[in-house]
Amino acid sequence: MGNRSYVAGTVDARWLGVVMHAAFFLLLGGALARFLLRHPGEPRTPWIIALCVVLAVLHLLGPRAGDSGTRPARRHTAWLTLVVVVWMVLVVLAPSFAWCAVPLFYTGLRTLPPRAALVLVAVLTVFVVAAQVQLAGRFDPNLVLAPPAVAALATAVFLQMERHTVRQRGLIDDLIRTRAELAAAERREGTLAERQRLSMEIHDTLAQGLSSQQMLLQAADRVWETEPGKARAHVRTAASVAEHNLAEARRFVHDLAPADLARGGGLDEALRALAARESGARLAVRVHTDGDGRLPHLPDRIQSALLRIAQGALANVREHAGARTAALTLTLLDDEVVLDVSDDGHGFDPAARPAPDASDAGRGHGLPAMHARLRALGGTLTIESAPGEGTVLSAAVPLPLETPR
Repeated sequence: MGNRSYVAGTVDARWLGVVMHAAFFLLLGGALARFLLRHPGEPRTPWIIALCVVLAVLHLLGPRAGDSGTRPARRHTAWLTLVVVVWMVLVVLAPSFAWCAVPLFYTGLRTLPPRAALVLVAVLTVFVVAAQVQLAGRFDPNLVLAPPAVAALATAVFLQMERHTVRQRGLIDDLIRTRAELAAAERREGTLAERQRLSMEIHDTLAQGLSSQQMLLQAADRVWETEPGKARAHVRTAASVAEHNLAEARRFVHDLAPADLARGGGLDEALRALAARESGARLAVRVHTDGDGRLPHLPDRIQSALLRIAQGALANVREHAGARTAALTLTLLDDEVVLDVSDDGHGFDPAARPAPDASDAGRGHGLPAMHARLRALGGTLTIESAPGEGTVLSAAVPLPLETPR
């Protein structure tokens, strides 16, 4: 946008410069024709013609039409001085050339600093008034007052346009700078969002898988000498968990769906596969889907979020609750889908935990990660627990209006 505005302004300036050049040559040619028709064969005629040629050549050699922006160099000021001097001599010899001053007004205003330009306009105006009075042969108030009024009006309009142009360029520069700052802020937010996504994915997949492998290998080490068969079973289970973690790592690096969902069975089947992996000697996990056969095909982002929340909740149950059983219940309501994760562990006091806020999103661990996932979907997380009475974690996500039943 800034580049387009700059180009448009440059084109306008060049167009105005071309018009002023054309006006100058028309006025110069008209004045020369008038002089030759009214004063043929006079001794001053060759000088008039020579000065007209010099003035035309100087005008052609001047700054390019439409040059604008920073004030030109000293050579442009010297060029303008020479043009004005030649014009003054020409006006002294033939007053009819006075109106060539009008394009020179514009040239001076765009070439000189403001104060010097105003002085030049005043000098040119004095010469125009003197030339018109001389041509009239008598004093005429209109000839004395009209040229200064026209010069003042033209100068005021030009200076106002210059100030408007400067303000417009300043606004365009501010807009370009603001857009650059917004783009940088969006890049930073995108980087932070990606870091948050990776941290939550790592916690809900790789970290939990590594924790399970550690527990299984420690259990295998304890019974390695006394119960080799049981130890080998633990090792095989650990290898299975490692294989699943490898698939998860490959998928979330490419921002794909969780491996359990990629099999095509939907969220129900993915939860059952998760429950099967988490179930063992220390914890039994069951899954119940309460949809009355109406469970819709949920959007991928909702399925992924609920599966990750189930993974995180079961990890908390396994590591902190000391539970023997856990249950995953998926319920479809009229306008939302609810995932409940309950256990019979020792529970805790939810009021003792600090309330989640926006800063939790950057931590990407446990309950803060669940809050962040649900916040992105417009959902809510509810925890009901008490010491010695187990825990029920409920994640509710609103369904899109177009979700088929």
